[in-house]
Amino acid sequence: MLTNRQLIVPYILPFFAYVGIASVPVSVLSREANYGLRIVVVGMLLLWARRWYFSLSGPRSASASVGWGIAAGIAGAAVWVALLAPFVSSGGAGWSPLAFWLRFAAAGALVPVFEEMMMRGFVFRLTLQWDQERRKGNDDALQDVLDNHSLDSVRPGEWSWPAVLVSTAVFAAGHGMAEWPAAVAYGLMMCGLWAWRGDLVSCIAAHAASNVALALFVLGTGQWQYW
Repeated sequence: MLTNRQLIVPYILPFFAYVGIASVPVSVLSREANYGLRIVVVGMLLLWARRWYFSLSGPRSASASVGWGIAAGIAGAAVWVALLAPFVSSGGAGWSPLAFWLRFAAAGALVPVFEEMMMRGFVFRLTLQWDQERRKGNDDALQDVLDNHSLDSVRPGEWSWPAVLVSTAVFAAGHGMAEWPAAVAYGLMMCGLWAWRGDLVSCIAAHAASNVALALFVLGTGQWQYW
């Protein structure tokens, strides 16, 4: 059994690789090249890291979790738009077809996996275990959890308020300030989905459905400010 400290790199590296590539200015790397690079690099990292990931399924039907996840994701996309609307200006320049579809592919297939593995998979579970040790009176709870615990030991659907709040805060911090209200609401919804279904299949399906729904909404309405 690998300890949480040993799992840090495979769980967080795809996220930081994606963010790092995204930070390259358009003047250096075009949108098309940037998203193409993200798909290749992060896709390879996820393939490399998959051997260390715990099972995405739980005690309930995986197909039912996918269904509920998609339904929650579509609702989550509507909530995202509603909460983001007061903080963005209407309009915005459209994207080239190639840039749009490359981002669509990344948002629908890669982002849901690496974000959920990091946020609800690693950060949530690590905080939960830290909170449990802290409640036992362990004065060195974080060190103990890193060196003597594994994410695999968390029971399906197990949660605590510190785990919910910390993982939601980290999730929101990965977005722009204008998106914080929407990201907080969405993070809470993902935690609720984990607590109810007891698996990450539902969370990944929801995240994918939200990203796809948002992309199609932007493409269909021309409201690029949400993109």
